[in-house]
Amino acid sequence: MQDSEGEAGRYRIISIKEPFPLVCAWFISGLRICFLNTVERLRKEVSRVIVGQEKVLEKLAAALFAGGHVLLVGVPGLAKTLMVKTLAKALGLSFSRIQFTPDLMPTDIIGTDILEDDPETGRKTFRFHKGPLFANVILADEINRTPPKTQSALLEAMQELSVTAGGKTYHLEPPFFVLATQNPIEQEGTYPLPEAQLDRFAFQLNLDYPDEQEEREIVERTTSGPLPEPEPVLNRDEIMAARDQILSMPVPPHVHSYAVRLARATRPSDGASDLVKKYVLWGAGPRASQWLTLGAKALSWLRGDPVPTTNHMREIAHDVLRHRIILNFHAEADGITVDSLIDELLRRVPVEP
Repeated sequence: MQDSEGEAGRYRIISIKEPFPLVCAWFISGLRICFLNTVERLRKEVSRVIVGQEKVLEKLAAALFAGGHVLLVGVPGLAKTLMVKTLAKALGLSFSRIQFTPDLMPTDIIGTDILEDDPETGRKTFRFHKGPLFANVILADEINRTPPKTQSALLEAMQELSVTAGGKTYHLEPPFFVLATQNPIEQEGTYPLPEAQLDRFAFQLNLDYPDEQEEREIVERTTSGPLPEPEPVLNRDEIMAARDQILSMPVPPHVHSYAVRLARATRPSDGASDLVKKYVLWGAGPRASQWLTLGAKALSWLRGDPVPTTNHMREIAHDVLRHRIILNFHAEADGITVDSLIDELLRRVPVEP
């Protein structure tokens, strides 16, 4: 890091890796903070392993840089595990994968106290053995297949950045990023996440099948030798610095207003539209407004835009709202889905108040 003087005032350049184009610059309290862009290199490193899914990867990065967690929903075989593992390596972060099963216990993911002999004193002592939760990036595979008490242990770590074992609290090192997967096809023998726990996830990203050209490239890559290993382009300190920059980005008042109005439009209250009153049982809470704003800020930062706009917000509206809206039986009977309802709300809610 180096400080310099210039005509525009004192500025600081945070150098990540040379050479890359400067894309991000804005004024905060007279201090011009510029980041050398590594986003393009991050995309290139991930694309060496993963074919397609560019928008999903961009939103995963946006959630991570904004400090949120993501729920991934998709059928088996869409490279969810490989995608998350590759992203963690490219970001220079530690990675753990936890396969959630009906017999998984909280101590299996948190860790447990082990009785050991102390070679110096000859006495037996307990030592805490950390579980797979002590990593920067966690892939919680099929989170809805484990009982609620194990789900709650993970949710506590997501919210508090700490875990409790044996009456002691252990803090997790930031950044702590959880990506939980769910299979939308097979629901028998599962434990659906309660709405209060779903609300802890910033985004729900739905993965679809690759197109024909992408699938052909996938087959060619995976049947002709081992996949390349991505090189890390960032480290922990740079990611935390990026988070500070995203939080410090100014947001125009009309963008704040749009986030609040869009979230409130999903609630079947007295001032709601007839569509919402007819089909919605519960609407999105205040966290939706928060993540519409934070997600738009992170997306604009990744693209080098100076401030978030309502267009950024509209891009992530489905991802922020779809797991926070509960439809009633009228919607199911009429074939109304959450995504189609959000489409209609985006058409009806004006950008300007």
